[in-house]
Amino acid sequence: MAERKAAVKAAAEPDFLQFNDLACEGVGGKVIFATDEWFAPASNLLKKEQPQFIASAFTDFGKWMDGWETRRKRIPGHDWCIIELGVPGLIYGFDVDTSFFTGNHSPHVSIQAGCLGIIIYSFPSIQFTLEGDRIGMAASDTQLAAVARLGSEAWPELVSVSELKPGYSDCCHNYFKVNFNHRVTHVRLNMYPDGGIARLRVYGIGQRDWSSVSNQDVDLVALTNGGVCLGYSDAHFGHPRNMIGLGRADNMADGWETARRLDRPKKLKVDQQGILQVPGWEWAVFRLSRPGVIIRIEVDTNHFKGNFPDSCRIEACTLTPDEEAQCIRTKWSSGKWQVLLPPQKLRPHHRHHYSEADLTLSCPVTHVRLIIAPDGGVSRLRLWGRPTKTMFLCKFNRSYFINV
Repeated sequence: MAERKAAVKAAAEPDFLQFNDLACEGVGGKVIFATDEWFAPASNLLKKEQPQFIASAFTDFGKWMDGWETRRKRIPGHDWCIIELGVPGLIYGFDVDTSFFTGNHSPHVSIQAGCLGIIIYSFPSIQFTLEGDRIGMAASDTQLAAVARLGSEAWPELVSVSELKPGYSDCCHNYFKVNFNHRVTHVRLNMYPDGGIARLRVYGIGQRDWSSVSNQDVDLVALTNGGVCLGYSDAHFGHPRNMIGLGRADNMADGWETARRLDRPKKLKVDQQGILQVPGWEWAVFRLSRPGVIIRIEVDTNHFKGNFPDSCRIEACTLTPDEEAQCIRTKWSSGKWQVLLPPQKLRPHHRHHYSEADLTLSCPVTHVRLIIAPDGGVSRLRLWGRPTKTMFLCKFNRSYFINV
């Protein structure tokens, strides 16, 4: 990360950072249009990995940068791109990251949003994709004419024209909180007038169309269905929200991993089940996409070979919106938790499956808490069940569970 002298103390991070990145390439996000990609392609905005800087890296078009960077504009207008979210849903905030763009960042930005759905597919002759090596390229007249049919310049503005700070380590994350009560499928990122941005993180909660789901098991905690992490005890090496991502984890960084607990006994002992007897544990709380009865569970420690938890258990409860808000305010120090899955010994780099016979609750729940002891990493958590026909209005995240 670029450094500079007299760095000021970083401000507290906004709460929306615990939600899912709906635009990340790892969940299917993609750039479908960009006015200019001379120095670096817009697709870099959606990379899962943190930006990097290689001082000696150059291309035929100039300095290689790990982000989206346009040429110095010498014609009227400004640069912009359109991003198709991998997971459509409600947006709570943005992180416009200018890492390493210290003399070439975009000075101002605005963000608009649209819910296109059928609209974008009503133009079968138009190819809204950008493929291949885009360095040194700009939008063609054909692409400009095609994208004009989307009318993106008139989309609602989620972030008005705002100043961006340069990409030094103490100020590169430009956070913008959003209050927008509508489902979003695409966002338009406007740079004024040109320059570079390393990453765009679109934090929110997925919204699935449940009208087609009938009498089938679904992963109630999956981010694609609307599951979300609401709290955790520790996320030193990896955030708990990674556990509800798509597919199996790519590596350890694509899971939840805590620091080693300092209260571990000097000499470890086990009980009759072979489970370590330790005084502390770590936890992560999730709200399900919809209330439902959980009938199958998977706890996957893929890639965690020398740092997997010794054991886990899962608790569940049903909370009203007011009760959830109270739990968030108190950092989940209280709750109505009941045991869903009793303590289970875990293995390294292994998919642990638990059937309905292993579970101790058969009633609908809205929230779950995964507890690991004493610490370690879990790559994926799957909670299969059937949504109930219960209406549950959540004031906290402006989303609704509707009767089906």
